[in-house]
Amino acid sequence: MTPKRKQRLYIVLSILVGVGIAVGLTLFALSQNINLFYSPTQIAKGEAPQDTRIRAGGMVVEGSVVRDTESLLVRFDLTDYAETVSVEYTGILPDLFREGQGIVAQGSIDGNGVLQAVEVLAKHDENYMPPEVAEALQAAGKMPAPEAEVFNK
Repeated sequence: MTPKRKQRLYIVLSILVGVGIAVGLTLFALSQNINLFYSPTQIAKGEAPQDTRIRAGGMVVEGSVVRDTESLLVRFDLTDYAETVSVEYTGILPDLFREGQGIVAQGSIDGNGVLQAVEVLAKHDENYMPPEVAEALQAAGKMPAPEAEVFNK
């Protein structure tokens, strides 16, 4: 092989290795940021991974909201009317958060099966319900009033 061909081969191999490393790092970064949605039924059945960031949605159970008097800790139950999951959140809840309302909580499941939420999202008006929550409630046969429309974010 001539020196010029060797040099071209090394350049092509270097480019291929560089592109391979860039694609690998990109895929690794994207896999770390994926938040999969799980319904309370899936979480109760153990289908949701522990210590991995997930999103869970459903309706806040009436009478389940308990606020700690010494801190911003709030405990409440989330249901899709088939199963119920406990959620703990430390922080200020959205103004629209209330019992009987559809929410999406983002966090991870601890060893006790409690969702340790880092973010809680509430619907923004009376006609909105996150698509994942609507699908989970529809699967459970407990979709709220028919006038509630589902919009994509």
